[in-house]
Amino acid sequence: MANAIEIAVVGHTNAGKTSLLRTLTRRGSFGEVSEQPGTTRHVEAVELAFDGSCTVRFFDTPGLEDSVALFDYLRALDRYATPPERIRAFLQGPEARRSFEQEAKVLRTMLDVDAAFYVIDCREPVLPKFRAEIDILASCGKPVMPVLNFVRHADSRAAEWHEALSAHGLHALAHFDAVAPFTGSEQQIYRDLTTLLRSRQQQLEAIVAYLEVERLERRSVGLAIIASLLVDVTAMRRTVSTEALAEPIARKRFVGEFRAAVITRARAGVDDLLEVYAFGKDEADLAVMPWLDGRWEADLFNPEALKAASLQLGAGAAIGASVGAVADVALAGLSLGAATAIGAALGGAVSQGFGPLGRSVVNSLRGREDLSLENEVIQGLATQLLGLLLALEERGHAAQGKVPVAATLAAAASAGFDGVVKALVPARGRPEWSLQRKARSARHYPQRERLVEDVTARLGVVFVGAARTQVVR
Repeated sequence: MANAIEIAVVGHTNAGKTSLLRTLTRRGSFGEVSEQPGTTRHVEAVELAFDGSCTVRFFDTPGLEDSVALFDYLRALDRYATPPERIRAFLQGPEARRSFEQEAKVLRTMLDVDAAFYVIDCREPVLPKFRAEIDILASCGKPVMPVLNFVRHADSRAAEWHEALSAHGLHALAHFDAVAPFTGSEQQIYRDLTTLLRSRQQQLEAIVAYLEVERLERRSVGLAIIASLLVDVTAMRRTVSTEALAEPIARKRFVGEFRAAVITRARAGVDDLLEVYAFGKDEADLAVMPWLDGRWEADLFNPEALKAASLQLGAGAAIGASVGAVADVALAGLSLGAATAIGAALGGAVSQGFGPLGRSVVNSLRGREDLSLENEVIQGLATQLLGLLLALEERGHAAQGKVPVAATLAAAASAGFDGVVKALVPARGRPEWSLQRKARSARHYPQRERLVEDVTARLGVVFVGAARTQVVR
């Protein structure tokens, strides 16, 4: 097995070196990130491991603080020595422990690694201090690849940096954004490195391939989490007598308990998505998903939100209630198998606007009603969860604050939700499919699993469409 590729991550103070490593290693807690200069004071190693083996070993280094003065100092050393010899002479001298202590830590690391990522905050103008940094780093005799960080920021000066770096002979460089990395940027940074480390090309190509597999696996797991959640909430039903529903206080309590059960399951799904993408449970911006904070009227169960969703579904009419009464004739003298099928069909019909007739039939047969989620609510939930998944794919682990989740996906992509919601209809007649996560492993429902697989595939099509629309924008 080849030795791990060792890379020094160097650059000016506050260029985003630690932020870059947080995103590349998917470790949001690595190091310390601050707007104060000189936050990193010591060299710290962090490894990128695949299949249990360290493939890349990064070294996070202190920021270069006074490169102009150090450049002048190095030029005064033996002019007949090679650049690496002058660096070694400097490191053995007294100034490496005094005026340039931080720079000395960087250069010692540079001499021992395979290559360096020279991280540049491309929002900064090209100043003389950066030119001095480039010359000093090049003096170490190791391949240096500039990484233009924060390229997606509105204040990016990437074009200016391209020109300046080319003037110093640094034509191989990478674009990155540690806060909002674009899809494939992690893989691209290693592809770019192959131009400087030809002897490690096969190893770097293997890293690129592994990262792509990991990316697709995260997405697949995320879509399956959302699909399983949608099956759960579609199957959820709560039975109550007609007399109890007629009593306002009892009805309010019953509906409130049902809503609370929905929200508990939804919150668990959000936590699962965050875990898959290695983010903390407190990083989802619940402000854009008010239903997770229990503010029902603000979003998920809001009649206006449901009206918009119903138009997307083509139901033809807005619904006025947040939770619909769905018929279930399972105990009306029919066999269990037949009742399940009839219950699913009738339940779906009632949910889609045939409520008055359906409810009167059920009341006469059973004298009680079942509550379940309207299709519009399910679509709203699916839309926001896919929006969260899309946001997680484009979020770096150096990002501060909450995940900025879009409330809805692009209209062109959300049209595919019609098929997703229709595919969920069989779950309406199977309340036993709605299980707590801990209990799910104890009972096996092959039909449920097949439905989850089908919904996952449908969600995948919608997600890809939304992602493409996002890129075009």
